Amino acid sequence: MSIQSKSAVAKGDGTFIITNVTVAEPKAGELLVKIKAAGLCHTDYDSLTWGKPIVMGHEGAGIIEKVGPEIKDLKVGDQVLLNWATPCLSCFQCQEGNQHICENNSPVVAGGNGHTPGHAHLEGSQWEGKPIERSFNLGTLSEYALVKESAVVKIEEENLNFSAASIISCGVMTGYGSVVNSAKLAAGSSAVILGCGGVGLNVINACEISGAGRIIAVDINPNKLELAKQFGATDVILADKADVGLANVAEQVKTMLGGRGADYAFECTAIPALGAAPLAMIRNAGTAVQVSGIEEDITIDMRLFEWDKIYINPLYGKCRPQIDFPKLVRLYKKGDLKLDEMITKEYKLDDLQLALDDMLAGKNAKGVIVFD
Repeated sequence: MSIQSKSAVAKGDGTFIITNVTVAEPKAGELLVKIKAAGLCHTDYDSLTWGKPIVMGHEGAGIIEKVGPEIKDLKVGDQVLLNWATPCLSCFQCQEGNQHICENNSPVVAGGNGHTPGHAHLEGSQWEGKPIERSFNLGTLSEYALVKESAVVKIEEENLNFSAASIISCGVMTGYGSVVNSAKLAAGSSAVILGCGGVGLNVINACEISGAGRIIAVDINPNKLELAKQFGATDVILADKADVGLANVAEQVKTMLGGRGADYAFECTAIPALGAAPLAMIRNAGTAVQVSGIEEDITIDMRLFEWDKIYINPLYGKCRPQIDFPKLVRLYKKGDLKLDEMITKEYKLDDLQLALDDMLAGKNAKGVIVFD
C-alpha cells in the first residue's frame, strides 16, 4: 500500500515546492525509512538547478518503517543513518576497499548525480503521476525515503539524537574522513585548515581528535575563527580577501612553524582560486588535501609542489559506512565529536526556504530540518 510523503521537490529550474510524493511498498532489498532529521548543505541548493524534478536531500537519520523481501539483518523500528555513497561491494573499487567510489552505485562516480542501481526502484516514488528520482539515491528532505539496504547503517546506541546524527552522513564524514582516512594525520603534527564553515570545522575537530599538536584555522570571518577555537583550533589567522592565493597567510604559517610550513593543509573553502593554496602552506614532503571538491579548471604554479609534496582530492572522506558511522556516533557519545555545537539552527520542512537563505548567507555552521 502506497503512502503520501510530504517532501521538498526541486523542479530543476532553480525553484522547489513542498508537496506530496507517493511512496510505494519496498521491493526486494529495499527499505522504507521514516525520516526524523535531515542536514542541509550547498549540494541541496545546487540540486535546484539539475534540470529535472528530484526529491531533495542527501543527509539524514530516521527509523525503519517497512522492510522489503530479502532483508535479513534489519527490522522495523531500527535506528539508521542514511548513506548516499551506496556500495555494491563487488566492483573493482569496492573490492579494493574504496566503497565511497563504487563504480556501479555511486551517484557521483557512476551516475553524475543521477539514477544508478544504488537507487530504490524508480517507480517507487511518484510525483504528479510520474516517477521521480531521489537526490543522491536518498531524498531525505521528505517524511519518508524509499532506499536500498546498502544506503542504511543501523545504529545500536539507545535514544539516538537524530538531529545530531543526521549531519554525520555527509559534511561530518567528509571532514573527519579527510583527516583520519585520507590524510592519516599523525599525532603531534601540525595542520592548517583553510575555511571554517561546516566542513572546515569538522576537519578541525578531527585534527583535535587525532592528536594534532598545532591546528591553525584560517578564514576571512572573525566570527568563524572564534567558532574554530571551540572546535579545537590552537591558532587562528584572519585572512584578507585581497591576499591572492593566500600567499601572505602562507608566510605567516611558515613563521609560526619554524620556517617550514605545516605537515598537513586542508582546503575547505570551495573557492577555485584557492585550489592551490594548501600547497603553499605545507613543508617539503607535506600533504595537501582538497576537501571541498573543486571541479573547475585552475592554474597551478608547479613550483608549489617542491619538494616531495603530496596533493590528494578524496571523495567523502574515503567513507566505509558500516565502519565509520558507528565510530562517529561513539565519538559523539564520548564527547569528542562536536555535533550539537555544529548545529546552529533547526527548521521545519515548511521553512526550507529560510534554511537555505540562512545557509547561503553564512549564518549557520549547519542547519537541520527536523520532522515530527
